[in-house]
Amino acid sequence: MDNPDSKRPAEEPVSEGIPAPDGPANLIDTDYVIGQDNITTSAMGFNLDLHGKVFTISALVVLLFVVLTLALQEAISPVYDAIFGFLTGNLAWFFILAANIFVILCLGLIVSPLGKIRIGGADAKPDFTYTGWFSMLFAAGMGIGLMFFGVNEPLTHFGTSLDGGDWAPLAGAEGDAAGAAALGMAATIFHWGLHPWAIYAVVALSLALFSFNKGLPLSMRSVFYPLLGERVWGWPGHLIDILAVFATLFGLATSLGLGATQAAAGLTYLFGAPESDITMILLIIGITMIAICSIIAGVDKGVQLLSKINIAMAAALLFFVIGVGPTLLIATGFFENLVNYVVHLPALSNPFGREDANFSQGWTAFYWAWWISWSPYVGMFIARVSRGRTVREFLISVLIVPSVVSVLWMTTFGGTAIDQYVSQGIEAVRDAGVDLQLFIMLEQLPLSQITSFLAIVLVIVFFVTSSDSGSLVIDSITAGGKVDAPKPQRVFWAIIEGAIAIALLLGGGLTALQTMAVSTGFPFTIILLVACYAIIKGLMSEPKAV
Repeated sequence: MDNPDSKRPAEEPVSEGIPAPDGPANLIDTDYVIGQDNITTSAMGFNLDLHGKVFTISALVVLLFVVLTLALQEAISPVYDAIFGFLTGNLAWFFILAANIFVILCLGLIVSPLGKIRIGGADAKPDFTYTGWFSMLFAAGMGIGLMFFGVNEPLTHFGTSLDGGDWAPLAGAEGDAAGAAALGMAATIFHWGLHPWAIYAVVALSLALFSFNKGLPLSMRSVFYPLLGERVWGWPGHLIDILAVFATLFGLATSLGLGATQAAAGLTYLFGAPESDITMILLIIGITMIAICSIIAGVDKGVQLLSKINIAMAAALLFFVIGVGPTLLIATGFFENLVNYVVHLPALSNPFGREDANFSQGWTAFYWAWWISWSPYVGMFIARVSRGRTVREFLISVLIVPSVVSVLWMTTFGGTAIDQYVSQGIEAVRDAGVDLQLFIMLEQLPLSQITSFLAIVLVIVFFVTSSDSGSLVIDSITAGGKVDAPKPQRVFWAIIEGAIAIALLLGGGLTALQTMAVSTGFPFTIILLVACYAIIKGLMSEPKAV
């Protein structure tokens, strides 16, 4: 890549759909053209434009998985339990160590001279204002997870810490309510702060660098050009993209399954809807249909509009709880929780010799694998909206801004729930099921019927935007890197995401969802560790910034 023969003038056209760098850049010289290996046809009135090998293998394996899981519901559940226990029990250290490496890489690049390099070329200008960019960064990375775990996780870690049980983080703070609350919030922020956003940043930066600065397709295989050369367009690249499809699909399905269980629980709680698998299945089908309508409407009229509505509703709910809840506690708790997070971070991120095995394996290892499964989708989205930013500006913004918002969210919802239990003695908040705790917490505040309904709508809209945007990313990967493939292909993947969520819920419930996130996250973690090397090599080959 440092060979002068591999460079071509930046003003020459680059890959289809990828703008040429503005100013000096070290483009990679390749004869590959986006879509050259695609099958283009018209079947049953639908236009198709897809990568034969990546699409076919991905679709067939996923369809086979769905059929077998639905056909063998009784037999498959113990299998999921065993796989989840094996992976988290034996490989928790690997997931924790890998996530630490991602954080160290990002922080190192922020302070290094490489941080001056600009995504899209030395003279590139940002496509979006800071306000618009920050909004999209946060909306892409979190959503259903914050709604599902915003009350549950702080309250759970507080409870296990107070009781000193086997699931307590860092051995807990038995009998000390204040200490348990501090530890519980620190453990929660650990799972929603720097580490997950570093995972997203690695994927996003690698994709942005090799597409906008090197002129390669916006696809995971492009990141491996420094190691594989032209072989990335063959089977090694096919396998990388297929793994990216699997990781994205099952990461999305995990989030959609969690969202469906919470929305169904909310509908049962508010309106007395039957509490059954049928309710969740109908909910997933209905939401998938809405997502399909959004796909047909297009990005501007569909997902963009829904995303704006989403952010507005989430902000309204957040500030309502801050205003009518324990406002002073939330305000002071925000800063106290940040301090506690920093204090406990070294111990929480230690991959070896942990005494809190249940916490590090059952919580942290699952989370890191889930974020890694989710990362191709989030990373590709962040990459597409970050052209024109310097590497330093990009990493500071991707790591810090969304992390701070996540801390505020967890402090507001989790802190309010903990206060209701400790100060008001409301045990129902702690004793409720994970999918109901948000609604029980809101019940203790004014206008609970309205806010609970708003929470259900939020989960559903997050579900729709995740399905729509995720389908776009998966379709781009299985269309050979094209970003304007025919809409029927995106509809197909939206249907597949819903089908996987249904199959996993019926085949093993939440454990099945978590198992597939961990299972696909493991091989993709290896890919991201290699991508760290590719990022450094790619940045070092760029013209030196002044």
